[in-house]
Amino acid sequence: MSQGSPLTQFTTLFDNKTLSILERMRLNPTRRLTNRSRGEHLSGKGGTSTEFSDYRNYVPGDDVRYIDWNIFSRLNRPFMKQYQHEEEMHVVLILDASSSMDYENKFLRCQQLAAAFGVMGLLNFEKVSAYVCHNRGERPQQFLPTTGRGSMKRLFDFLSNIEPGGDSPVESAVDDVLRSHRGRGIAILLSDFESFGDLQRPMNLLYSSGLEIFGVQILAPSEINPEINGDLRLVDSESGQTLDISSAGDLLGLYHEHRCLLEEHLATLCRQRSGKFLMVNSGDNLEYVLFDQLRRKGWVV
Repeated sequence: MSQGSPLTQFTTLFDNKTLSILERMRLNPTRRLTNRSRGEHLSGKGGTSTEFSDYRNYVPGDDVRYIDWNIFSRLNRPFMKQYQHEEEMHVVLILDASSSMDYENKFLRCQQLAAAFGVMGLLNFEKVSAYVCHNRGERPQQFLPTTGRGSMKRLFDFLSNIEPGGDSPVESAVDDVLRSHRGRGIAILLSDFESFGDLQRPMNLLYSSGLEIFGVQILAPSEINPEINGDLRLVDSESGQTLDISSAGDLLGLYHEHRCLLEEHLATLCRQRSGKFLMVNSGDNLEYVLFDQLRRKGWVV
């Protein structure tokens, strides 16, 4: 490469500067659910890494190599040194690719966030997999579980090549994912949650499968603050059903009330299961979402 020539863009989803910052970040789960294989996620269970955690009383049968002999010489009592155990956490990315996401860059933001969370997992030696849900009754597109920096380009290519479209409701998408998924960790659910189904059931399924729920609701600017008036015909992008409305401006108050109640309901469902929830505006600057919103909400460190 000649001096002064531009660096090759690693992915079309975000620029190299954003990627370099993401590489220094990591996900911050609450429950720290991990698997038996080794990784770099501290489980808090105690184990055999080199990072000291605490002391406990000696119990007959304990490995004497972990007795703190300095304390023993002062107190004449044996105490065991404990170390934080480093285990592998599975990061499961679940992307809603139904037709309702193909609006005002909602799915692009979904792809970008999934890629960002994937980078954080891969570069901290967590196992990362991805499921993309299109049509009801069809198996999701799957990015098989993998680890390490070497898998980053493959994940970016997988996410970049997805085309939104279909009628898969988010609640059935979770059912489809859990038919294939194995492992404990975090399930990051990226959707607009524009569904008429029961969202409590899929949240329960994820929780009981040993997955902490990170729910990301992605809405378009005109869904957050619509500017409409007069008579309208609304068309469901997935079912094709229509609804004629007279004096639409008069219904804005009811719409905002319903949207806010749904957001509150989703946040409660996640919080009751020791998870996290965030509503993201697809029109906001990506760097603001990644490096401001996520950090302020405690999703990443």
